[in-house]
Amino acid sequence: MAEIKIEKKKPLWSWILALLLIGAIVYYIFLRDDQMQDTNRTEIENFTPTNTIGN
Repeated sequence: MAEIKIEKKKPLWSWILALLLIGAIVYYIFLRDDQMQDTNRTEIENFTPTNTIGN
């Protein structure tokens, strides 16, 4: 009789975890950029000079 080789399936958890990690990193980079732009815009809009020249 011939031998039948049975290969165990490799776990998919490592691939799923890697994809989630990459997705989280990409999402964090884009989210952080958006928050930084909003913060800078707010600081500029709320800026009021306290020292004026010529008083």
